[in-house]
Amino acid sequence: MNKRAVAAIVLSSTLISATAQAREIDPTAAADTTISGRGFGHGRGMSQYGAQGAAIAGKSVKQILDFYYPGTTTGKATGSIRVRVTADTTDGIRVGVVNHLKVRDLITRKVYELPRASTRNQWSIDPYGDHGTKVSSFNSKTRTWTLWKTFTGITQFEGAPVIGLILPSGAVRRYRGALRAVDVSGVHLDTVNVVSLEYYLRGVVPREAVSSWKPAALQAQAIAARTYSVFHRSRATRKAYDLCDTTACQVYGGYDSEKSSTNTAIAATVGQVRWYKGKPIIAEFSSSNGGATAAGPIPYQVMKADGWDAYPGNGNPNVTWTVTRTAAEIEAAFAVGTIQSLRVVKRTGVGPSGGRAVTVEAVGSKGKRALTADQFRIRLHLRSGWIAFPVDPLDIPTDPSMTLDR
Repeated sequence: MNKRAVAAIVLSSTLISATAQAREIDPTAAADTTISGRGFGHGRGMSQYGAQGAAIAGKSVKQILDFYYPGTTTGKATGSIRVRVTADTTDGIRVGVVNHLKVRDLITRKVYELPRASTRNQWSIDPYGDHGTKVSSFNSKTRTWTLWKTFTGITQFEGAPVIGLILPSGAVRRYRGALRAVDVSGVHLDTVNVVSLEYYLRGVVPREAVSSWKPAALQAQAIAARTYSVFHRSRATRKAYDLCDTTACQVYGGYDSEKSSTNTAIAATVGQVRWYKGKPIIAEFSSSNGGATAAGPIPYQVMKADGWDAYPGNGNPNVTWTVTRTAAEIEAAFAVGTIQSLRVVKRTGVGPSGGRAVTVEAVGSKGKRALTADQFRIRLHLRSGWIAFPVDPLDIPTDPSMTLDR
């Protein structure tokens, strides 16, 4: 069968007899579903491509942030941030030899400068005993590890301007600040980068934005990322780290991700964060909101049309998109048997084409079920929940009330 929207098929005997002369219909055949959508991400807070569109239109960083975080004000924040390095899945921490490398005992706070030798090219912190650590060096000639010192608690590498972390693959990723071993369950140590807030942003902004964007857009990203970091730091006091380094938090690549344009944007906004009633906001952002911001549970997360998201020249590839999902994938998402019809039953009413989808309903051979648009997005691995199902003119629902959302 040709690809067509499974959403538009209601296979009753009446429909089969009405369309039999127009085409062959195999009631057991699985049809693909074409899904069109808008935006990429949850849509709350700042659209990153929207910030670039506003900057192209000549808007200042303040105007951009006022639009995406209405009712918030400018504040200041300093200090450091603790970031879990998820790519380091080894039991300990391995680093390359570098000038001025030191080890700090986090119980006694005593600092030890590590000796240098031509045969040493790596140092490691590994588990020792119940909750202790040991520091060892690797001899590149004999290819052996030698114990240097043991500690009753956690330790960290620090002192050098940049430290090269050796990942399980053998690749080296460089970081500013300290690389701290964190005691976790079992014989394993997590790796946490403890770094100043401003240096942390140098590894975030070029990974979250496009480094060639307008200065105002990069500055808006810097302030949003700084605010997001401070918000989570204030809620992680009992944890071993404040943030991770993936899209589950903010993408962070350390020293190797730094770009001159984003470093300049960070320096131009040093310390600036957004506040609401004297506290840092949860400055959420996403790649593209599709033409309207999404509402959230917080006063500054409002729903309104956004003309900057698709502003000419901002290069947004996520304003609109189309994907195809198989009948099996749709059926697995709803668990109502063979899908007979699929439609968006509720929209926000704000933005193009009736706005963001709220509820999606499927009718199947085993009944009917509704999902939120976010549930549908997650189960079908879509860029956003702003979706629609294009209608195939040959697929005619028998029940007029089942007319599909366009």
